Amino acid sequence: MQAEYILTLSCLDQRGIVHRVSGFLAEHGCNIIDSAQFGDPDSRLFFMRVHFALEDAGVTDTVLRASFAALCDAMQMTGQLHDARVKPRVMLMVSKIGHCLNDLLFRYKSGLLPVEIPAIVSNHMDFYQLAASYNIPFHHLPLATGASDAAKLAQEARILDLIATHQVDLVVLARYMQILSPGLCTALKGKAINIHHSFLPSFKGARPYAQAHLRGVKLIGATAHFVTGDLDEGPIIEQDVERVDHAMSAETLAAIGRDVECVVLARAVKWFVEHRVLQNGDKTVVF
Repeated sequence: MQAEYILTLSCLDQRGIVHRVSGFLAEHGCNIIDSAQFGDPDSRLFFMRVHFALEDAGVTDTVLRASFAALCDAMQMTGQLHDARVKPRVMLMVSKIGHCLNDLLFRYKSGLLPVEIPAIVSNHMDFYQLAASYNIPFHHLPLATGASDAAKLAQEARILDLIATHQVDLVVLARYMQILSPGLCTALKGKAINIHHSFLPSFKGARPYAQAHLRGVKLIGATAHFVTGDLDEGPIIEQDVERVDHAMSAETLAAIGRDVECVVLARAVKWFVEHRVLQNGDKTVVF
């Protein structure tokens, strides 16, 4: 079978980027399967994603990667070359609300989400049986209410150990209800996605559906975003909404919201592992 790759890059916008990249691929015996690009007039950055097949058996993976690195250096591009056959390794984190975890596991088991899940981490024991039903190791890392900074950092050190041990590419906070320390946010920069149970930036903080109900909203939604040290303010990857009306209780809004959260988070994770999400300052480009 032919090897397939996904190339992603960003750089200052300039003439000839598409020409140079497509020429590089042609010179190395590659055939483009699909390609997308975007030039941001505000940041003056150019973004590109190319899915291609390596058809020349004489070009090795090592040669291809070395030549692409040289092209990136020559054009001052930040680029990555991903083997399309390799499934990214995703670690799921959850607390006591399990709808997003259950949804992601079902999509994974059904083959709808092209990932490997080597570990599930929780500060509670509620979902260890669910993890066992999928034959995924469950790691209980408790953190008592009001735990000291030292205890929190010790727990996060164990999280980082698991990430390193399992060579995790992405951490998904599937309703993990602990605020990550600035150090952990920095360590996971660009590699951790959170689902926020409201249509940001409205109704932040606790009980967002109760807040929405009190305001009589007509739309509720969910937001998947990268994790940063600024709580719930990381670059947004995906959002969606559902219409609601005055006759619905806060509990009904929450039930509808749970469904939206599952869909939004699943989309964001799928796009990330398919290498479709590129960061553009405080925003994202999603191909």
